[in-house]
Amino acid sequence: MGKQATERRLADNEARAVTKMIRTSPQKLNLVAASIRGKSAEKALAELTFSKRRTAVTVKKTLESAIANAENNHQLDVDQLVVCEAYVGKAMVMKRWRARARGRVGKILKPFSNLTIVVREIEETA
Repeated sequence: MGKQATERRLADNEARAVTKMIRTSPQKLNLVAASIRGKSAEKALAELTFSKRRTAVTVKKTLESAIANAENNHQLDVDQLVVCEAYVGKAMVMKRWRARARGRVGKILKPFSNLTIVVREIEETA
């Protein structure tokens, strides 16, 4: 008795990692995610290591987690991994305010984002 196991949504040669509630706007995070899409995992890590953007650190941690998942959970070859998907979604928005002139208020929005990275093992072409 018990719950039936759900089928795996990814292919057998894929692994993913998700990071939720990243304290940056989805637009800024997507710029970094777009820079690694389609690249090999090794090149993507190198690019994130030397990127000047603050969110590159978080994206790098997520990519390292996806690579570790591929190696340890799905027995994929690390040298043949490619970042096939890297997408960003909106999470919550903290709403704050600042007092302005004449009793009015200035709205401050502090957005959060979710990041998903999917790596895929590709066959090496000789």
